[in-house]
Amino acid sequence: MRLIIDCDPGNGIPGANVDDGLALALAIAAPQIELELITTVAGNTPSEVGYSVAHDLIHRLGLSIPIERGASQALVEPAEPWRNKLDNGAVTSGLGGLWQGVAKPPLIASTAPMAAHAMGKLICDNPGEITLVAIGPLTNVAHAMQLYPDLASSVAQIAIMGGVFNVNGYLKDTNFGIDPEAAHVVLTSGANIKLLPLDVTTQTQMVHADLDRIEKINSPLSRYLVSTLRPWIDYSMQTRKLPGCWIHDALVVASLIDESLVTGTEYYVDVALEGAMTRGSTLRYNPAELRLNIGFPAPLGKPVNVLQSVDNTRLLELLFSSFQAYR
Repeated sequence: MRLIIDCDPGNGIPGANVDDGLALALAIAAPQIELELITTVAGNTPSEVGYSVAHDLIHRLGLSIPIERGASQALVEPAEPWRNKLDNGAVTSGLGGLWQGVAKPPLIASTAPMAAHAMGKLICDNPGEITLVAIGPLTNVAHAMQLYPDLASSVAQIAIMGGVFNVNGYLKDTNFGIDPEAAHVVLTSGANIKLLPLDVTTQTQMVHADLDRIEKINSPLSRYLVSTLRPWIDYSMQTRKLPGCWIHDALVVASLIDESLVTGTEYYVDVALEGAMTRGSTLRYNPAELRLNIGFPAPLGKPVNVLQSVDNTRLLELLFSSFQAYR
């Protein structure tokens, strides 16, 4: 399976989620996957920070996968409130010390943001061959669709982590909330889409005991994962009151490797673009099943495969076996 991963990795960055790095690690380790391009977008981390994190991982493993930096801000949504929230979590919570001793990725000077061009060209030059994994805000993907009008019909599938329908504490998620317009463009594009909302990704869980198993592999990849995931698990336990941490983005890649890990149902999906309480929230529906449909416009695009449940035990075993086999 030929993959592009568009992401916002934060491994080694105090207070930043590490699930993108875990997803990248799985794509690198899994023999079923050929990772051909990594692109970064502003989200969990600023685009240039994610670019440096991705370079750090690839450099540590001695690989030569192309990496392109993408959009630094959303199509419309102001960046400052999101950056204030996402970039200062470790400081405001007083938990920055959890990353003491963790090597921070060196900042890599990036060229012009070419992510949209790179992903659009690779997909359209290889119609039906490339799967796009989008595990950050969808700004780069929306730009690529504008630059390459055939992208939606040329991509084999877009596997997206984003959206939330019924999870306590969330009216919207970060990935779609940061750029609702981009999410609307992609979800209604007519591309073949698999969507993993928070409803399914919050059914995942990785605890320290799982990381202990990975630590025993004692490879460059496992050592990188252990050093960057340990503080995040502790941070998640203290700030989210979980037994460990959710591994949202890793589930996206895992669901491509083994579709039997998850179950799903097809819906039309869109994102609200207006309203103080509704902007950035996600809607799913089947027009034929609506009991009240007054004022609803005709749906755009085509139905999306929305994943709903996951076998977390098998997910963790897939991660472990992939990392164990990778040298």
